[in-house]
Amino acid sequence: MGVVPAAYVLLDLDGTLTDPAPGFVGCIRYALSTLGIAAPSDEYITSHIGPPLEETLTKLLGPKAADALPEAIRLYRERYSSVGLYENSVYEGVVPALELMVASGQRLYLATSKPQVFAAQILDHFDLTRLFSGVYGCQLDGTYADKRDLLAFLFQQEEVAPQNAVMVGDRLHDIRAAQSNNTQSLGVLWGYGSEAELRAAKADAIISSPAHLAQAVVI
Repeated sequence: MGVVPAAYVLLDLDGTLTDPAPGFVGCIRYALSTLGIAAPSDEYITSHIGPPLEETLTKLLGPKAADALPEAIRLYRERYSSVGLYENSVYEGVVPALELMVASGQRLYLATSKPQVFAAQILDHFDLTRLFSGVYGCQLDGTYADKRDLLAFLFQQEEVAPQNAVMVGDRLHDIRAAQSNNTQSLGVLWGYGSEAELRAAKADAIISSPAHLAQAVVI
């Protein structure tokens, strides 16, 4: 296990803090079936957890993406906003790790490609808002869906120096966003990205369990 000490810890949501698979799969299936498009297997759908929704739906819609993407996004959010976001669970060991980091004086920020309005509801639902100094996600119009742009915005808004922070996430998008903003990266293996994916993206360190999280970013 590597160590990436940081005063500011930026955390991804899906696949890092919570397992969103049931809601994600259900909403994807609802959108595709309503459009009359056959959905792939649950395993294939879950392999797309992490990237921006627009990117995932474009792949799943295939040749129909150019015409059907806006409606597919609307249908996904129609179910997600009332049902899907609660078909979710916090990974075991995450809450104690977050509490330990806060107790040690570190400041935590959520940095997710999920729309900020939904991310905030999820943190509230699981009583996690109390542990975060700020919640950052994309806007419903797609602004900041690219995590590289999201982190740049977060650093500017919070006046955080990138060299004092670390981005924690389970997919290559998290690692590349950190690199683009000259900040450290910590890959986690309990989500939906593989060790091979995180190593290929050149994560500064990789951990296998939430139990190692606070130790990995200790100041």
